[in-house]
This record gives sequence, C-alpha cells and structure tokens, in this order.
Amino acid sequence: MSKNVVMVGAGVANVNAATKLIDNGFDGKITIIDMGKNPYDRKYSEVMEGFLGAGGWSDGKLTYHTSIGGQLSKYCGEEKAMELFDQVIANFKRFHPKPEEVQCSDPQAEPDFIKPYFGLRLFPVWHVGTDYLHEIGKNWYDFLVDGGVEFIWETKVTDIKFDTQIVITNASEVDNFILKYDKLIFGVGKSGIDFGKQLAEQYNLPTEPKPVQIGVRFEAPQKHFQKLIDVSYDFKLYRKYEDKGVSLRSFCTNNNAAYVAVEETYGDHSYNGHAKKDEAFRNDMTNFGILMEVQGIEKPFDWARDVVKKLQIDGTGLYYSPTRKPSTTSEGVNVSAIQVDTLHKIAKSMQPYFMYVYDFIEDMKKVFPTLKDDWGIYVPEVKYLSPEPLVDYTNLALTKYPNVHFVGDALSARGITVSGAQGTYVAEHILKN
Repeated sequence: MSKNVVMVGAGVANVNAATKLIDNGFDGKITIIDMGKNPYDRKYSEVMEGFLGAGGWSDGKLTYHTSIGGQLSKYCGEEKAMELFDQVIANFKRFHPKPEEVQCSDPQAEPDFIKPYFGLRLFPVWHVGTDYLHEIGKNWYDFLVDGGVEFIWETKVTDIKFDTQIVITNASEVDNFILKYDKLIFGVGKSGIDFGKQLAEQYNLPTEPKPVQIGVRFEAPQKHFQKLIDVSYDFKLYRKYEDKGVSLRSFCTNNNAAYVAVEETYGDHSYNGHAKKDEAFRNDMTNFGILMEVQGIEKPFDWARDVVKKLQIDGTGLYYSPTRKPSTTSEGVNVSAIQVDTLHKIAKSMQPYFMYVYDFIEDMKKVFPTLKDDWGIYVPEVKYLSPEPLVDYTNLALTKYPNVHFVGDALSARGITVSGAQGTYVAEHILKN
C-alpha cells in the first residue's frame, strides 16, 4: 500500500498531484522536496526554483489543447487529457483571489493576411494573470500545509536509490538527509534536468530521444501586432522545413504589460517572458519566443548546452536590435543582456540554423509592415529536453521501476497545464491502487 509518497520538486506537476491526494482523503504521508523557497519567502526574481516552479510563478497562461505543450493524449487519450486539464484550471481558479478574472480566449478563424507566410495555430488559452500568481501560490501552499503535506525547502536531492526506495539529500538535519518512499513522483523542472539525465544513465533507463528546441525572445511595440492580437492574444505562428528537419513557432506571447525575464540554468542565461495584468505596469510592448525544433542532431541535449554557452558574454546572454535598446523588467531595472551591434556572433553560435530565425523575422516584417526595424531579440531562448524515459502509459511509472513516476519537465512537458495534468494523472493512479 502506498502510504509514504515523496515528491521531488514543488512545481505545478507535484503541487497538483498533492492537491488531488488531499482532496480525496489520502491518509498516507506526503513529502515534497525543493531547492527553492515557499511562496512567502520566494523573491520575485527567483524564477527557476520554489513553490509552483517557473511557469506557476511568472507565466499564468494555461493552454487548453492537447497539441500544445507535450503529448499528454498519447498516454491517456484525448478525452481523459481534457478532463485532466479541467482539473488543473479549476485548481488555479480555486486558489485565485479573484477567480472571476480568469478568462478564456478561443480564437476560431485564421486571418487571410497571415496565410502567405505563416501557419497560425488557434487554440483556447485560460489567462490567470501574472499579477495574481504569487497570491495563488500562498493560498495553495496554505491549503497543502493545512492538509498535512510536509515541505522540505532549500534542499537538493543528490541521489535516489530506486532499488531500495531511498531519496538522499544534502540537508544537514539527520531526519531530512535520507527519506524512504513507497511511491516517488519525480517532478523536477529545468533546474533538475541534468539530474534526471544522470539517473537515466545510472540506471540504464530506456529513453526516447528528443529534438533540440532553441531560438530567441523577440520584443517589439505592441502596435505592430495589434491586428493579429485582436484575433488571438497568445498567437502561435509556425512554419516547417520538413526536408531539413526544422520547424519554427512563436511561443508564449505576452502583450499590454509585457516584460522579458532572465532565466539561469546551469550557470548560463536564457530568456523568457511574462505579462502583468495591472494597468500600472502597462508598457504597450509585445514579446514572444521564436523557437526552432531541430530533428536529427546527435546528442541534442549536449548540442543545445554547447550553443547556449557560446551565446554568453561576461556571464549573460545577448541582445540585438537594428534601432532599439534593451528594455527594463517590471521592477524598472534593465534586462540583463549584452547588446551586440551585428548578428555575427549569434549566427556563428547557432549555425547553420540561425538563418531560419532570421527568415522568420524578415517575413514578419512583410506581414506586419509597420514593424520594419523597430524590434529586438534576446538570445538565447532554450527548452532543454533531455531524453524522455519510457513510462507505463497508464500511470507514467518507469518501466523498470513501477513505483517511480516521472512528470512535468522530467517527462518533456512544456507548459503549466500539461505538467499539472500529468501530476494529477499519477495521483489518480495512487488513489485507485
């Protein structure tokens, strides 16, 4: 009987898993370990680690379609995937201080002016609001603590013994140094991808290789894109070069009060974005990622790491614009980036693939004619996808270790809704069994 559940990572996947267990009267012990801090002590700038992970701390857009953010439906089917999505969205509303402000955008028609140059993926998105995420986090955390969940903060898991069902940490306290588990849910975010890769190699886990996902964070005044934003707030432009094994898509669009955010992974800087809902933060800017997915690269994880390192100067990433300067964060400080005068270093570091990003931008200038040279790019934006471990589709357990479940980024989820749904899916299995 699974009476002792240990969760590695306090991101969206494991928070939703713990919530499902508590809601259904689970009477065992639940322990969640994370390198970051609880939502009361976590600073706004601590993007990568802590309660609700990265997406639940600085994003706030819940995609509502199974073709976006990972292949959840391949595990549980389309109908079940959407049911799991509903549970995640319901949780964000439940702990939201103003749930009536959570709105869904659902564009239906692809505008003709896009078609000659790009495809446009249209799908529903629930907008939680970045401004409310920290209050959501506090309310949600209090609920879990009141429900008996034990959190171990600012603690790194250094090893997991799958054969003896032991988690080893770097905690100084004897009680927290080694934890025994009946069920383990491994839900590390980007900061723990290396650790997941290490475990896969250590235990010779069968894996499925993943493609490279790398590109830039594009920023420009919102007025240039307003015609498209009126159709789809979180628009997804895309194109494919099937003969080259390359596809591109715009990713995580932010408007109105849109800010670029710095992420630090493995000591290197990359970029993402978020949007505020409070009108006081309005800057009338738009930012989004332009991500390439590249198939067929040998050791794609190592290749992406190497490219990111080449795109650093003095410990931070790069910024290029024909006319603009780097913007500021929502706190009014400059976004950490070194401005370069030419695209030479970027193109050389990402060769031969930067040409696809450049062409994407050039064609956006044709579709949005006022854009011209009024834009800038922060480089790189990257999604590290380590080889995905093969799991039992009915419960996301490792095929070699049926009491160890991988969720979230550790299972190649790319988004809040998919990660939360995976955690909920595992919790349902634990309750059923």
